[in-house]
Amino acid sequence: MTGATAASGNKTSDRTLTFVLGGARSGKSSHAESLTAAYASPWAYIATAQAYDDEMRERIVLHRSRRGEGWVTVDAPLDLVGAIEALPDHQSVLIDCLTLWLTNHMLAEHDVEAECRRLADVLSRPRGPWFVVSNEVGLGIVPDNVLARRFRDGAGRLNQQVAAVADNVLMMVAGLPLKVK
Repeated sequence: MTGATAASGNKTSDRTLTFVLGGARSGKSSHAESLTAAYASPWAYIATAQAYDDEMRERIVLHRSRRGEGWVTVDAPLDLVGAIEALPDHQSVLIDCLTLWLTNHMLAEHDVEAECRRLADVLSRPRGPWFVVSNEVGLGIVPDNVLARRFRDGAGRLNQQVAAVADNVLMMVAGLPLKVK
């Protein structure tokens, strides 16, 4: 089975968007990496994380070491749209993750709704096999503070926008992918 067929289940075009959602430690990043690696290298990895503390620095090192050779990392904690637009046609890309990107914009006090619309627009026109990772944060309790509720609501709206334009949506549960769309 080719990479495009494996990722989408029924589409043979290499211009597809696959959206991989899941909770913390659900296996979403490693699954998205394996889907991306089904295509010819080099693979682009657009990272949205910022290392504000030692624990996050360790996470970033772990992710980079797990990917190995063949991956080209592009750091885009804020200008994700610009990083995507700079990709060459037919580039296999993994974007990890939208909830960190959303957090970065919220902390910078940017117009989050406008940034999310811009991102959904560029993602609606994949120029290669594109894989996007995000956290599903709406399955828990209602947060007890305004910032956490704004984040949860913003992540939910962003995930809905991206799922609407995606060719495929997978939900990771305990390391297992469930096809949603």
